[in-house]
Amino acid sequence: MDSLTITIIFIILSTLIGAFIKGRMRDRCLLDFAGYLVNVELKDAKTIWGVLQIESTGLELKYEEAYLDKADNHIETSFILYKNEYSNIHCISRFLDELDSKERKKRDRLLKHILSRKGLITLKRKIRNFFATVRDSVLEVANLLMGRVKQAAPVGRVLAGQDKYVSQIQTEAFSALNTSYEPLLEKYLGKKVILKLSRGGKMIEYAGILKGYTAEFLELMDVDYSLSDQKEVHKADIIIPRSVGLIRHLGE
Repeated sequence: MDSLTITIIFIILSTLIGAFIKGRMRDRCLLDFAGYLVNVELKDAKTIWGVLQIESTGLELKYEEAYLDKADNHIETSFILYKNEYSNIHCISRFLDELDSKERKKRDRLLKHILSRKGLITLKRKIRNFFATVRDSVLEVANLLMGRVKQAAPVGRVLAGQDKYVSQIQTEAFSALNTSYEPLLEKYLGKKVILKLSRGGKMIEYAGILKGYTAEFLELMDVDYSLSDQKEVHKADIIIPRSVGLIRHLGE
């Protein structure tokens, strides 16, 4: 097999692996609300609601009914927010009284697992956190092994001159391990915590069960919450960007 053919194979392989991994990399907090009717409050005080769909490049809210924009004379059926616009989000809320019986049972079952901290959910987190912790070390070992493989024949001859694409494949593969792990928050998963949220120029505290966290978001369940343009408080699960809120206290 000549070097040109090998190069083409590596280009195709690195492209396919990259596309597959990027297509699966979606925020875990946002994924928890996928398929549910949610309210998205933006920092400009605008609120949009619809059924949430998550992609690797952003999110979409599917309206339950078509909306007529009278000002511009057109009909809208969804709202798209791109990933680079996530910084405009103030809060994503899922009110319990807006869930149907099937959704409520699914949600309550998940909360029960979180509160008990038992079963596959905890195991999956431990595995993910382990790889997040040792990611750099594993990458170092992989580079060392790859260097040894390149010295061996005939594999070494095949890999000769393909450093760029081999490195790209390694980077794409290990990017899947690039998950957020914070020991300070990890020990409070499934426990009541106090969230401080910047709202209307003030810091307001909300009590809720810490469901999860990522590099960008915090997710709490069973929160007494109201939309910014309403006063009535309802039980809700919320997702807060870490740029506007933080976990300040352990609750009880």
